Order: sequence, then structure tokens, then C-alpha cells
Amino acid sequence: MTPDLPPVFAQVQRLFHTVRYLRPVQVYGRAAVLLRRVKPDLRPAPPVREASRRWAAPVWRQSTMLGPASFKFLNEAHALASDADWNNEAWPRLWLYNLHYFDDLDAFGSESRKDWHNALIARWLAENPPPAGPGWEPYCLSLRIVNWCRWAWSGGHLDAAATHSLAVQLRALADQLEVHLLGNHLWANAKALVVGSLFFMGPEADSWLATGLRYLRRELNEQVLADGGHFERSPMYHNIIAGDLLDLLEAALVVPERLPDGLVNEMRRAARNMVCWAEAMSHYDGEPSFFNDSAMGIAPPARALRAHLEALGLSSPGDREDLLHLRASGYVRAEIGDALLLADVGDIGPNYLPGHAHADTLSFELSLHGRRVLVNSGTSVYEASERRRRERGTAAHNTVVVNTADSSEVWSSFRVARRACTFGTWAKRDAGQLVVEGAHDGYRRLPGRVDHRRRWTLAVQELVIHDELSGRSETASAYFHFHPDVGLREIRRGVFLGDVGGRAFEIAFDGGKAAIEESEWAPEFGLRRANLCLRVDLDDRQLTSRLKW
Repeated sequence: MTPDLPPVFAQVQRLFHTVRYLRPVQVYGRAAVLLRRVKPDLRPAPPVREASRRWAAPVWRQSTMLGPASFKFLNEAHALASDADWNNEAWPRLWLYNLHYFDDLDAFGSESRKDWHNALIARWLAENPPPAGPGWEPYCLSLRIVNWCRWAWSGGHLDAAATHSLAVQLRALADQLEVHLLGNHLWANAKALVVGSLFFMGPEADSWLATGLRYLRRELNEQVLADGGHFERSPMYHNIIAGDLLDLLEAALVVPERLPDGLVNEMRRAARNMVCWAEAMSHYDGEPSFFNDSAMGIAPPARALRAHLEALGLSSPGDREDLLHLRASGYVRAEIGDALLLADVGDIGPNYLPGHAHADTLSFELSLHGRRVLVNSGTSVYEASERRRRERGTAAHNTVVVNTADSSEVWSSFRVARRACTFGTWAKRDAGQLVVEGAHDGYRRLPGRVDHRRRWTLAVQELVIHDELSGRSETASAYFHFHPDVGLREIRRGVFLGDVGGRAFEIAFDGGKAAIEESEWAPEFGLRRANLCLRVDLDDRQLTSRLKW
């Protein structure tokens, strides 16, 4: 094995392999953001357009307001005691962003909190003058603009001051679109400009509409893949974007004849496909699987997406084959008897935009008897920290770690240097079994130039996983993370007995030494539950894992 690079050279190498994938706009765009000085445009607001009907989308969010000035976001509660708390640096940045989104306007029971909402909007106006603070950052602007418009169309009341502020916010957003970030951020910007343009009328609203539609068309074509998946490969962000599409279709009914018919039809087709993808990548509990950055409670679950789709008068196929290979996004769903297997056999995401990627190539999740059994470890934080690094790392997922390295070089909060590429992927039915196979080259950067190949064979009462490593490695370990509700104990050497909902299963290994370790599972941001993990150290270059139920 060659010696490690000195730290400074290793850092330079990592930075090079991070930057070399970026598009030019992501480089010079960041410089432009640092130099940009947004000046608030306080001109009177354009006239408000009369809506043809009320906003009627199904509600799915849980309330986040504990009182008129107290909130619980990301499983953390704080009270807004003073105007400085809107920008309280002692609180997590993501928590502050949620404070400025105003998602509670569209949560369960919002009608009963209308007085709270009116007072909170008035307070935000008084205590958040433009353009300072996180509330005036483009992503916060985008979500709040949509929430305020949706609230007004649902029967809420934006007074003259709030209506004027809404126009000021739209102008501020139009001046700082996140073209340097691209992806879901630029998508959210475009959506907000389109929705805001429907709320107002006149030449200025027309200009917002033209800009929003230009980016919306471009991003729709790029971000929604041929199989209906979102190109960042996160089930959570997929559901967010699918919900955005449905919101845009809802807005087109509230204010008709403003969006081009061709675009509306294109969005309808994309929405149908995205809802099917969301359902395919969900477990029996209706919540998304945890590949890349994913957690519950942030995005509408698949059942809420389908309810909105059907409320819009749209439908998509309800039946699904037992083996579904989502080739464009790189996932496989295999379902037989009481077992559901979801496998990641694709690349981590767009090369130029891997910010929400984890080093989870060839990981998988498994549900038995309607319950989650094997789970990836989830996402609980976005702040740069050891916890963030661990949750993105390969060892937090149900796959193989070589030489204690991650299969893709994840670092900082949203950075990836060298990344795994998949090859040789296929899925087929074979004599009553469902077989999935794939390989990746993420460990070729190591001195031993290792490739990892994995095959899953799913039968009615058994899952067999065969791992094979080419090249040379000093160490290799396979990880199997179990849901916190799953019991696990060793009954004889190398054989473990598990329990899920009172039903037993057995897992054994040929080619490695297994031991139970303590771990954590993060089903939501800010929430972590203790669980058990099996770490299997490979004896050589092959491991066969058998799980029977």
C-alpha cells in the first residue's frame, strides 16, 4: 500500500476533484453572489389579480406552532422572544430558515390559528426589513412567497402592508436567482416567480412570469428523469419537487389561462410519473426510503402526493410489477411475498450537483411483513459536523466499506470529491426469484484498485446477498443496520436471530466474522434513535449473507 499524502496535498487533491465537476456558472456565480448588493425596491405593489376559485389542495403538514410565538422545527423548540431571534445565531441555521418559511399557514388545523398567523405576518413585516437576514435569502423568499399566496387563495387575508411586502419579496428574488446553486434551489425560485406572477397583474407580474417560465421549462426537462425520478436521487427531495409540480397545477386552476397549455400538459405528465416513482421508492409505512439526504416530515409522503394528483382530476397507474428497475435514477424495487427490497444500483446524482448525496452506492433497505427491517441511517443534520460526515459516510448504510474509506469522498456539509460510478447493473426474474446485480468503482482510487460487485436474490422466504471484491484491500466490512424496533441476538457462532413485530427471522454469513454494534437511526431531522448494526469483516474477497424468515 502506498503511504498517505501529506494533509495539505490531500486537501488540495480533494478540492480539485470537487471543483473539476462543476459547471462554470457554479464557480463564477458564487463570486457574483459575494459581490452582489441587493437593494430593496419599495415601489407600490402591482394590482392583485382576482382568483377564479379557492386553493383546494389536500393538507399534509403537521403544525409547527406551539403558541403565538413559539415553534417546533426539526424536533427542536424555541420561542420568538425578541426581534433578534429571527436571526438568532445560537439556533441552527436550518431551524431559522424554517422559521421564515411560514409553512404553518398550510398545516393541519391552520384555520384555528388564523389569528396567530395574522399576528405573525405582521410581526415578520415589522421585524425583518429588507434585505438583511436569512428571511431575505432566495430560498427562504421562494418558499414564503408561495406560502403567502397559497394562504391568501385559501381564505387568509394579506392586508395592504403584507401585499406590498410580497411584491418587494418577489423583486428581491428576481434579482438574486440561485443560478450558481442550480438543482432544487433554482427550481424553487422559478416556482415562486410563477406563483407570485399569478397573484399580481400588470407588466411587472408579466416579467416575473416570463422569467419563472424560462427557468421552469429548462429545469423541468433536466431535473425530472425518464423514469419519473428527480435527478438529485434523494427520495425526500423527489417528493418536494413532485409536490411543487402539483402546486403549480393547482395554481393554474386558481388563476386560469396564464400558464401555456403545452407547459401545463407537460407538467401533468411529469406529475403522474413522479407520483408513481414516489410510491415505488416508499416503504409499506408510506414514508420514503433513506437513500442520500432523506428524512420524514419534510416532504409530502407518497399518499399525500397521490391525493393531490387525484384532487386535480389526474390519475396514474395504480398497479405495479413485482420487479421495477428505475434505470434513469438508478434504483430497483423488488417485491415478493412479505418482502420489499429497495436497492441503490445507480450513481450518486448529477456530477455537477452532488450536494445531497451520500456514499451509499449498492446499499439497500428491506421491509418484512409491512415493517422496516434493514434501514440506511438517515439524515438528522445539515450543519458541517462529525455527525453530518458520519451520516453521509458508507458505514452508515447497508453496503461494504473497503479500507475504512467511503465509496464516494463526501466532505463538509454538501461536498463530494471523487465519486463512485456504477456499471454492470441489471435486474431480472429467474425461476420464481427476483435477482438484482450491480457494481461500482468507488474504491479504485485506493492503492488496491478495488471494485465492489453485489447481487441480491430475493425469494418468498429468503434474501441472499453476495458481495465480491476485485483487487486488493487491507480490510473490508459489510454493514447491516436494523430498524430500532427490530430485536437481534446471536444464537450460535455467526448466526443471528431477529424479531420484527413478533415474527422471527434469521441471518447468517459465509465468508466473514459478524458482530453486533450499537448505532443510530435518524428518521427525522433532529431526531435519532438507538438501533443495532451487524458489522461483518470479510475473511477474503467474497461474502454471502442469508436472511430467512
